[in-house]
Amino acid sequence: MTTSVMWFRGDLRLIDQPALREAVAAGPDGVVPLYVLDDRLWGRGAGVRTAYLSRLLSEFDERIGGLHVVHGPPEREVPRVAHAAGADSVHVSASFTPYGTSRDDRVEKALDVPLVRTGSAYAVSPGRVVKGDGEGYRVFTPFYKGWLDHGWRDPAPAVRDVPWLRPEGRTHRIPEAGVPEDVTLPPIGERAAREHWRRWLEDHVTDYADERDHPGLDTTSRMSVHLKWGSIHPRTMLADLAPLGSDGAAAYRRELAFREFYADILHQRPDSAFGYYDRRFEHLQYDEPADDLEAWKRGETGFPIVDAGMRQLLAEGWMHNRVRMIVASFLVKDLHLEWTHGAAHFLDRLVDADLASNQHGWQWVAGCGTDASPFFRVFNPVTQSKKFDPDGAYIRRWVPELAGVSAPAVHEPWTMADPPQDYPAPLVDHAEERREALRRFEALRRFEALTR
Repeated sequence: MTTSVMWFRGDLRLIDQPALREAVAAGPDGVVPLYVLDDRLWGRGAGVRTAYLSRLLSEFDERIGGLHVVHGPPEREVPRVAHAAGADSVHVSASFTPYGTSRDDRVEKALDVPLVRTGSAYAVSPGRVVKGDGEGYRVFTPFYKGWLDHGWRDPAPAVRDVPWLRPEGRTHRIPEAGVPEDVTLPPIGERAAREHWRRWLEDHVTDYADERDHPGLDTTSRMSVHLKWGSIHPRTMLADLAPLGSDGAAAYRRELAFREFYADILHQRPDSAFGYYDRRFEHLQYDEPADDLEAWKRGETGFPIVDAGMRQLLAEGWMHNRVRMIVASFLVKDLHLEWTHGAAHFLDRLVDADLASNQHGWQWVAGCGTDASPFFRVFNPVTQSKKFDPDGAYIRRWVPELAGVSAPAVHEPWTMADPPQDYPAPLVDHAEERREALRRFEALRRFEALTR
């Protein structure tokens, strides 16, 4: 009897799943569908991500008729399950995060059968797109060209009639995680992801290039959560985009490439997950977080577009991408706090929290990342608000105190003769803090010149 283990992680799907195809080929007599609740990952976050994962596991468990769930360190649990099932191999999609690679190395050493890595969460796995000298790219535009030139495989066919094997022994009950109060979870599971993607392609991809920066329109795909959890593979999405000739389809393909670029950067520089990609910025003058950080987290800064974004995060575990940039710039350049404080809060609250995209997106705004926005580019929250939410629809949706305020006053209610009494005054003077941010940046440049 020849059996295998399919160890699912962030890839709970059956379509375009090369690792599962390999597991079936290697285990024609039975494949154990395994998921390990790893305490180093399970339960992290403010509850919304745990609640989403709990429901995702339950959906997949019901779909395949029984997911074998165990709880504990993977280096202990995976070998135990493989041994109990008499498996000849364990199959996974390759992981490229710092923790994922070290975890898989530990599991591989603990196993007495092969750990077979097939495919990954990317159309082009990190480390594949390189310059002529074999080094990775540090700037997106040449990476994007190299990524397109490299290309990717067609989606893997769906695996039919998998001979799922239920090993004897304990199966950990999928933990029930309550949804935090007033939080609405996104659609869950592979079928929901594919249907959501199909509808979005029909309704919105054509206008994506023109509308993607406007949060009030709410026409972005919101597929980030499904990519995060692996309910759909980017290769599937790229295949669906390929025959479309619109600017919107091209713009969306470029955004998928940004996700892969940041994964590649993190693969090159694992230390940049929680440290500075550009280490010069370790010497920039930052303030210690205090009440201003908490006001930012609550969405009570007095800047409507910032507060709308932070309240959307609390309510949905998600935030529009343009607004993510605005609130990040406000934290770093108006409040003068280190980007790490904001990045940690996003990792805690976002259902779609992707380590590479989150950390390097924050560093891009802070000026210390790869291909970064210059530090002296300071987002003006009022200007951004007027440009990308001109009628204030997004603000009024998430800031009920301003529901009765029309544009343009809704973007800067402190200019009204009688501003709403229940909405806070601005936490800072943006113009003054912009000057202070530039002063600190200039001091950093002088410091660099002296220490060369």
